[in-house]
Amino acid sequence: MQDYRSTFWGLKLETVKKELEANRFEAFVAETEEDARSLVLESIIPALNAGSVAWGGSTTVREVGLYEPLKEERYGLQINDTYDRSIAREELAERRRRALLSDLFITGTNAVTETGVLVNLDMIGNRVAAITFGPRWVIILVGRNKIVPDVDEAMERIRNYAAPANAMKLGMDTPCAKTAVCNNCDSPARICNSWTITEKSFPAGRIKVVLINRDLGL
Repeated sequence: MQDYRSTFWGLKLETVKKELEANRFEAFVAETEEDARSLVLESIIPALNAGSVAWGGSTTVREVGLYEPLKEERYGLQINDTYDRSIAREELAERRRRALLSDLFITGTNAVTETGVLVNLDMIGNRVAAITFGPRWVIILVGRNKIVPDVDEAMERIRNYAAPANAMKLGMDTPCAKTAVCNNCDSPARICNSWTITEKSFPAGRIKVVLINRDLGL
């Protein structure tokens, strides 16, 4: 029996891909996590000739399974490991700063609109900063559940789902972690500090978006 959900989303993803391309992103569609991982490791990264890589906080990157393989010697990448929680907070902050000078930055997005616009909200700002400027190339992995009609819906999704869920995941002491609802709080632990709306990739093709026909990330 045909999986009508996958068929529906496959068509939707192809439409979003065309909108992203019209906005000068380089866009791809992958059917599964395994397909996305293979696409990134065997096609996208080799074409870049990148020497160094760093990551932004992303559940999707981990679910796709890119974190460990990229550290393998055969890819020849200098790793700036911003996921390493064994190091001191001060060193982690330095790594996040150095990540802005990486050849390649890999992360997710909080939402992508049907018109091909990326919408993100950060606590520290290292992820949105790298998407905007710094690394020569950015690869963004996107599950189908991140697609929304427009920027207003993207912000609604982020405020009242992605941010509270992320606060819970991180064990943050914020009102939304207790209520699952955005309170527009003034908590010292607030994770909602810096918005970005990326309407187009500049230069063209700098940001590469991999749309995946699976529900991934937050």
